[in-house]
Amino acid sequence: MSDKTWWRPERHADRRPALLARNRIQQAIRGWLGNNDFTEVDPAALCISPGNETHLHGFATSMIGNDGIGHPMYLHTSPEFAMKKLLAAGEQRIAAFSHVWRNRERGALHHPEFTMLEWYRTGKPYTTLMDDCADFLMLAAEAAGANEFRFRDAVCDPYAAPERISVADAFAEHAGIDLLLTIGADGTTDRDGLSAQLDRAGIAHAPDDNWSDLFSRVLAERVEPYLGHGAATILDRYPLPEAALARPSGDDPRVAERFELYACGVELANAFGELTDPSEQRRRFQADMAEKARIYGETYPLDEAFLSALPLMPEAAGAALGFDRLVMLATAAPSVDGVMWAPVADPG
Repeated sequence: MSDKTWWRPERHADRRPALLARNRIQQAIRGWLGNNDFTEVDPAALCISPGNETHLHGFATSMIGNDGIGHPMYLHTSPEFAMKKLLAAGEQRIAAFSHVWRNRERGALHHPEFTMLEWYRTGKPYTTLMDDCADFLMLAAEAAGANEFRFRDAVCDPYAAPERISVADAFAEHAGIDLLLTIGADGTTDRDGLSAQLDRAGIAHAPDDNWSDLFSRVLAERVEPYLGHGAATILDRYPLPEAALARPSGDDPRVAERFELYACGVELANAFGELTDPSEQRRRFQADMAEKARIYGETYPLDEAFLSALPLMPEAAGAALGFDRLVMLATAAPSVDGVMWAPVADPG
């Protein structure tokens, strides 16, 4: 989805109020970050690896040296690796508004280039980020002069305290599925057991779907549409197999210190208690790249410098928030394109 004529004066006049609200929201959040002792950083977009999650697709390019030899590089899908290196270097509370790039993603909620707000706190539990997210919702609404967030027919009160529910409880409530029954204490999964539960719940799936595919089908079809209505929802305690960069929960090894923030059924933020074990991180990356090779026939290199930095990184919690989506909800725009000053051209 794209507005190919956004540059026409009459179209720009229609869009401009939301764009000015975008600027006010960004200024309000920057003020909050400064008042809370965050240092704003500006990570480079070019990187060795765009990320090592199975379904994440980067933009590839080449860096040509003075000798004329080209080296494969990517535009980052998140500033995460660079920002964690800064934590390893000694920074303690950092934030960035970064342009990031993701291929194979375009629609009302997706854009190939978008703005991500990412922030990290050392020495704090990941639950602290839930309070940060609640503050950002209120700041966005105040800056936009909005009493409510709206997307299509969904409405959310950005001033209300977010509701918090675990992924397992959400699966039980909305789909009648006992998710934790299909996860072992060592993080192994029971694909056939989850498949049988989807059959009983009447959720269609493919014969070659793995456990992660089945999980995603339930989440997208039965859970996400009901989150963030009336008040925002914090979907907490993700299964460990769905939290590649998060540490396990201290009270249940089947789940991780990961939550996502939803408003109006729209995912806004993804947060972790950060994993700092380089051996475990390497194992997870390699497993995800093996799955990527199986599905898409390609892999991305590992960022060895990132893995080397992990032992130096203190305990930390970090979150990434889709800034364009936040502005879209605060201005009741129909898509993220509507709150971008100059959307990416659609070549199709």
